[in-house]
Amino acid sequence: MPGENLSRDEARERAALLSVEGYDVALDLRSAVAESEAEQRTFRSVTTIRFRCATPGASTFADLVAPSVTSVVLNGRELDPSAVFDGARIALDGLAEENTLVVDAQCAYSRTGEGMHRFVDPEDGEVYLYTQYEPADARRVFANFEQPDLKAPYRFEVTAPEGWTVWSNGAEESREGGVWRFARTQPISTYITCVVAGPYHHVTDVYRRGDLEIPLGAMCRKGLARHFDADDVFLVTKQGLDFFHEVFDYPYPFGKYDQAFVPEYNLGAMENPGLVTFREEYIYRGKVTRAAYERRANVVLHEMAHMWFGDLVTMKWWDDLWLKESFADFMGTFSMVEATRFTDGWTTFANNRKAWAYRADQLPSTHPVTADIRDLEDAKLNFDGITYAKGASVLKQLVAYAGRDAFLEGARRYFKRHAYGNTTLGDLLAVLEETSGRDMKAWSRCWLETSGVNALTPVVRYDETGERIAELAVEQEGAEARPHRAVVGLYRPQDGALVRYARAETDITGARTVVEGLAGAERPALVLVNDEDLTYCKVRFDADSLATLRAHLGDITDPLARALCWSALWNMTRDALLPARDFVRIVLDFAGRESDIGVLQMLHAWVRTSLVHYAAPEWRATGGRLVARAALKELRAAEPGSEHQLTWARFFAAVAESDEDFAFLQGLLAGTESVEGLDVDQELRWALLEPLAAHGRADESVIGAELARDDTASGKRHQVRCLAARPSEAVKAQAWAEVVESDKLSNALVEATIAGFAQPSQRELTAPYAEKYFAAIERVWSERSIQIGMDVVSGLFPSLQDRPGTLEATDAWLAEHEGAAPALRRLVLEARDDLARALRAQECDASA
Repeated sequence: MPGENLSRDEARERAALLSVEGYDVALDLRSAVAESEAEQRTFRSVTTIRFRCATPGASTFADLVAPSVTSVVLNGRELDPSAVFDGARIALDGLAEENTLVVDAQCAYSRTGEGMHRFVDPEDGEVYLYTQYEPADARRVFANFEQPDLKAPYRFEVTAPEGWTVWSNGAEESREGGVWRFARTQPISTYITCVVAGPYHHVTDVYRRGDLEIPLGAMCRKGLARHFDADDVFLVTKQGLDFFHEVFDYPYPFGKYDQAFVPEYNLGAMENPGLVTFREEYIYRGKVTRAAYERRANVVLHEMAHMWFGDLVTMKWWDDLWLKESFADFMGTFSMVEATRFTDGWTTFANNRKAWAYRADQLPSTHPVTADIRDLEDAKLNFDGITYAKGASVLKQLVAYAGRDAFLEGARRYFKRHAYGNTTLGDLLAVLEETSGRDMKAWSRCWLETSGVNALTPVVRYDETGERIAELAVEQEGAEARPHRAVVGLYRPQDGALVRYARAETDITGARTVVEGLAGAERPALVLVNDEDLTYCKVRFDADSLATLRAHLGDITDPLARALCWSALWNMTRDALLPARDFVRIVLDFAGRESDIGVLQMLHAWVRTSLVHYAAPEWRATGGRLVARAALKELRAAEPGSEHQLTWARFFAAVAESDEDFAFLQGLLAGTESVEGLDVDQELRWALLEPLAAHGRADESVIGAELARDDTASGKRHQVRCLAARPSEAVKAQAWAEVVESDKLSNALVEATIAGFAQPSQRELTAPYAEKYFAAIERVWSERSIQIGMDVVSGLFPSLQDRPGTLEATDAWLAEHEGAAPALRRLVLEARDDLARALRAQECDASA
């Protein structure tokens, strides 16, 4: 990573000096299928850049990360590659007003998901390629000026092996003799250019709206073709295009719309215009719940929103990353709820996405939505819960504050005013002020330019009878008191349910706000602040409301209100205000009645975190037995063949803890045990096998036999995770060496090995690796790609060694490495904060 970083100041200087007129990029990918391993490592990349210089005679640099450069020609003048190329930059001196740069390089295929990723399918030996660049890995594939505000049109030409198909951002213009040529793109940034190449399975369709016709394509590996439900992908795609054309009043600007589902992908998806890439796990190999299809639809629409927010109009620098990610995150749910079958998307948003935001906003690395991004390493780490989920939550609040019509009209003006350009926060605020008539600068200062989350607590005073409200106020905690537009809901029992009988929508400001309109209302059983989830805050409860939730949470009939209560209780558990065992017991009492499958899956994840990290160590075994028994009971009681049955089956496998539990899992795998309606398909088989491996009930031969049943790329990932999960000193040593001491594993197998390595039942077995972790991470960070560095530093932090000594070791490393890369220190600080939070929660639970 040293030498590859780019600072904001450098980018500003270069943007002031240069304007780019266009790129011609020629890639020769035939080496991807070469016979020798040496030939398979690199490919030829020839780039021609035409650009202007505002100060003739000035110097600058182009970006390229490559093993070698064959030639560099600037304005017809041959430059010595050994003199001008340092492995990351090409020095350019004596620029003219108009310049042409031609760089002929040997670029490296990637196994880390960064740049041109090369994947060999173990099922059939076929090779698949795709590119992934954000924020700055296009320079691993072609020479360029790698910053978002130097936009330009691109023409790609790709020479590919016989029998392959190639796609890029532009439409295919010709293919002859294995050479594929693509149409010139609109001006776009380097990080959203894209190439996908290989023997992909390809399906086509067409979207039509009036005179507009958009060719649609969807592709995946041949081995996944039998599982690929492209019709559903196209359905959501067309619904999204209808919605965005209607509300944005700006036609989709990039011609065709291809969507490629690719292997070993680091992200959920990437918004390359005309060629969106997704992780192939969104193609489901077995039975999944409606929540999985909802997640996929949300991602499809999130990336589609980027065609306008991010691709058509792009932030100048990564400080304003939120200008694309926050909007796409918000618009993904907004469009999904209004245009698709997933009409309960805001419940998922409140329960799932906001949980990510609340966690991120309480870390020491929290930052304003519009952030201070000094360099590319900062940018890489800022694809976080603040930029995505908090930003989206704040935009949801903005819609309530400014009004839906004003918000959407502001978006329409923003697109038309800045099409194919770059913007900052001020550009967006200007149009929103025009359309809403409100002071957007004051709103921005409160919500976009400060960090931290407020907690809102209701304080109720009753009249002398004790049966009616005399005054209801909301108290606000937090470093900065923000204005909140919120709904306060009052709930009471009715015919066995807990229903809302009164609401007041109000502006909450300052430390204490009296809510108008609720005085005189009948005494509630539950007061829910932020009912309807209009604002971004942590919700607290008065004593009566908390008692009601302990006894009757499952009686709340409204799914969104119920999800908000679950979320609030989880935040209280994380904040050591509610003992973990109490949270677990409330979930066990009412999760069986939870109708929203996405909420149920989130509850299961939270219960596992409670048991592993937040429960007092002396209660873990008791809690584990309670959870396992309850999970098995719910599995047997669930409707046969239902998604709830599948969800409880997976949860039971994850929390199984007794010989009886493991024998039952083994029986399900062998077919000697069954649950009516439960289809133990291949994906579920792996879910049942991993806990058996982790508890020494499945050895290498058993895992190998399962791989023989599923000798695919997905099966290989599962196998690697199960192998690393086995309770053996030798196994842990091998897994550690493969991830930390070697770079032979691909990104997907690094991720799988890390996931298997740290098992909650093996705390003592992995304890020796805490010291090894702190000795290794700075070296790993310096030697490996930033993606692998992030995986290792976050994934192998000794969080299971949850004792004060681990906290002290973390503090010692931070004190001794003040000069370490800021991005590395940030990851360690975040892990330290999680550990400290866990210790506080354990203390709270021990006192229960």
